[in-house]
Amino acid sequence: MSSFDIANDIRTSLPGTEEIIVDYLSGYLVDDAAEDEDMLQITRDMLESFADGRTDALDTLIAHLSRTLEVRLNARGKARAPQLQRLDKVMDMGSGAMSNTIALSEGVDLESINKSKASRVDVKKLEKQEAKLKAKIEKRARRDLYEGSKLLDQHKKQQSYQEMFMKVNSLDAQSAGKNKSKDIHLPSIDVTFGSNRILTGASLTLAHGRRYGLIGRNGVGKSTLLRHIAMRDVPVPSHITILFVEQEVIGDDTSAIDSVLQADVWRDHLLGEEEKLNGKLSELEKESDDKRFEDAREETAARLAEVHSRLADMDAASGPARAASLLAGLGFNESDQQRPTKSFSGGWRMRLALARALFVKPHLLLLDEPSNHIDLNALAWLEDYLQTWPGTLLVVSHDRAFLDAIATDIVHQHSGRLDYYKGNFTQFYSTKTERDRKLQREYDAQVEYRAHLQAFIDRWRYNANRAAQAQSKIKILEKLPDLQPPEASETEKFKFPPCDKISPPLLQLSEVAFGYSPDNIILRGCNIDVGLDSRIAIVGANGAGKSTLIKLLTEELSPLSGQVNRNGRLRVAYFAQHHVDTLTPTMTPVSFLASKFPGKTEQEYRGHLGNFQISGMTGLQLIGTLSGGQKSRVAFAALSLQNPHILLLDEPTNHLDIEGLDALMAALSAWNGGVIIISHDERFITTVADELWVCGEGTVKKYYGDVQSYKSLIVSKIKARP
Repeated sequence: MSSFDIANDIRTSLPGTEEIIVDYLSGYLVDDAAEDEDMLQITRDMLESFADGRTDALDTLIAHLSRTLEVRLNARGKARAPQLQRLDKVMDMGSGAMSNTIALSEGVDLESINKSKASRVDVKKLEKQEAKLKAKIEKRARRDLYEGSKLLDQHKKQQSYQEMFMKVNSLDAQSAGKNKSKDIHLPSIDVTFGSNRILTGASLTLAHGRRYGLIGRNGVGKSTLLRHIAMRDVPVPSHITILFVEQEVIGDDTSAIDSVLQADVWRDHLLGEEEKLNGKLSELEKESDDKRFEDAREETAARLAEVHSRLADMDAASGPARAASLLAGLGFNESDQQRPTKSFSGGWRMRLALARALFVKPHLLLLDEPSNHIDLNALAWLEDYLQTWPGTLLVVSHDRAFLDAIATDIVHQHSGRLDYYKGNFTQFYSTKTERDRKLQREYDAQVEYRAHLQAFIDRWRYNANRAAQAQSKIKILEKLPDLQPPEASETEKFKFPPCDKISPPLLQLSEVAFGYSPDNIILRGCNIDVGLDSRIAIVGANGAGKSTLIKLLTEELSPLSGQVNRNGRLRVAYFAQHHVDTLTPTMTPVSFLASKFPGKTEQEYRGHLGNFQISGMTGLQLIGTLSGGQKSRVAFAALSLQNPHILLLDEPTNHLDIEGLDALMAALSAWNGGVIIISHDERFITTVADELWVCGEGTVKKYYGDVQSYKSLIVSKIKARP
């Protein structure tokens, strides 16, 4: 049986098997039969991931292969039986150096065996196949590593915030760093995540007072780098205080404002010590003038003076006012500030975590996608606040408008290194684009020059008159360094299926009012008309009624008064802000689509996922192991299978990297259906929408201005508050 026959058998029995695996196994079973005693078991193990529960088909295939290869297995087994052989010549075992490979093998000298044999293996093909197989094995290992890392994270989370803070930031850090540089310059750092290397020999340079935007593709390791800095796994000077905002605040009975005040652990610790010392001092004052009491009073008073000095250095007295101001800017009114933290949702607890970090004012503040958890109003305030941040800021974000507003520098993480650019994101993009063009021109020129040399050599190498010149060109060519092509800029493309035309009106709200009771009206006087050409962005503070409006449009809620007109053939697809909750983590993307939209083949589902950059083995991974951006892509794929006329998208940009966001904007711009978006991303709104509607004061109204003017209005209103 030939390798071609075996390949056909595998394809017929398990049609979803990747060609790389088919090619590898067909060659392995023919060429290496009987070399490995458990070759059929190895084959079975490799094919199990593609069987997708079809164990009967896999068993039948393995049994067929066993019968087909039986003759070959027996023949090779006999050939391998040990026999005595006469040596060609006498060998003196006492003389001669041992070969380099004999110590590594079980008594077999690989070098001496292979010296006299001409290999029939196509080395390049073998290396290519082994590289592909190695890549697949590494990918599978990274998936297992992801699950294992969750256990490590749980172990770290067992440490309380206070323990972590005091461990990372010493009490003496503030005073010790008074006259020291707050710049960070680490010329060569290595960052790993389990066995996966994130950075190798990278330079980490952060100048005090600068605001850095850290960008890179999903999964490149940006959050891992922030964690390593926060835990001082890279050697950041000890006098530099660090705070990393990653997790939401744990809900308990502590009020929101007290939670913010307690975030500065050393301030809270010193205030507690001050209270104890004052109590102790008042007790000692009642005692006699005995020398031991006098000494105790002096010692307590000295320590109290030291505590007062430290509290003054950290401006402890202004704490309550600063905390209230920060919470107000992030959308917490006076009554909200007194509510216990357990009464807030996850998004509002993330805002609390952000307020706590801003209150502490560390020398180095690390933020991971801060714009994902706040609305446009709070984002406008945060941009304005961070522009005057006194320390160093390192923020991971895919929001271009946010980076344009706050960043003084951009750090691009890719290919295991960090590249630095002066300016905001727009300036970075312009500089990088020009740099890439220059590198491409230089590469093309080098390729052309080498081709010219090679052409001269090929033409005149065997010409007696020009042989010397040809040899000279050969030496020039040999001395040229290895030519590496510039990294190709990665692009993505999303595709929504075109919708069929239906006659208007599609969806209308006329004088609609809604409330959960007649005494508690949330929205009133809503008038909105949605058609296939609609491109509407809805903005407003959290709690203003944006989600309520969406539920009215999807008929999840019914109005108390007014009229909702809806075309009977209309299909509306809704992308929820917490779309992850709608996905089944124990299913693969392919099986998830098959469960929701049955009737297609596996290849059709995989092809559809490919429209949203979920391709190859990613479509067969468990959804629980995918990154946030990949989960968003799966949700978009499921959305498009509904063949909607109107898309309702609630914060669709969360978790998408810049390339994914560009792909989404291009796909929505090219699509022929209606789009309504709720988003905090200024660039996304500006690119996709041509109408801006504002939810506020119990209604929704069209805003005649752009996003920038709306944000400026919000900031001016916040600053005008007493």
